[in-house]
Amino acid sequence: MSTLENLVDIPNTSQFQELLSKDLKRISLIYFWTSWAEPCVQMNQVVEGLAKAHPKLLALRAKAEEQADITDSFDINSVPTCLVIQGHALLARIEGGDAAQLTKTITECLGNKSSVAPQSTTSQPPTPALSSETPEQLEARMRGIMNQSAVVLFMKGEPDTPRCGFSKTAVALLREKKVAFTHFDILGDDSVRQGLKKLNDWPTFPQFIVKGDFVGGLDVVKEMKESGEFEEVFFT
Repeated sequence: MSTLENLVDIPNTSQFQELLSKDLKRISLIYFWTSWAEPCVQMNQVVEGLAKAHPKLLALRAKAEEQADITDSFDINSVPTCLVIQGHALLARIEGGDAAQLTKTITECLGNKSSVAPQSTTSQPPTPALSSETPEQLEARMRGIMNQSAVVLFMKGEPDTPRCGFSKTAVALLREKKVAFTHFDILGDDSVRQGLKKLNDWPTFPQFIVKGDFVGGLDVVKEMKESGEFEEVFFT
């Protein structure tokens, strides 16, 4: 837990939006990370160092898997990812543990804000698409997909072309363990994407389903692998 006033660990979407909207002229750094990605260890220190060196900078740390709405709204596909914004303008997007580039970007943005051209604008978390399905029909369809094979992976993209780092890791884990599975690309069906979050009471993807039952997200299944519980759950 940081003692710096300008370095905040984001607990929820509402506080995130409140902090950003307080001063639309302020330069903000949004840092997406996870505890299990090795490059994030170094970048955590870099972000904290930048916050300490630049009191005018607002540095926000968001755990990518826990803050699904924020992660999805900024289309975060891998960690670590750093976004530098001013108001609703995206000034820079830095993916991977490129500490030198992040430091240079922050220095340039704070030193001469007008010289940095916005790359795009930010938006609020996306609104689920309207569907003609009733809630009962949607749940029946989702349960049908969950039971289409012994193991089903709800992911972003296809197994050979995953659209986010978490999905890529999930596919690699199942293939490493030689688990036969089918998949469903949640990016192609927003009704299923939003519905599964409620049905399984789990806000992020990928989601692992075994014999029709939700067993967890990536962190949970990684823990199963480390504890030896994986084989019992996926092969019995």
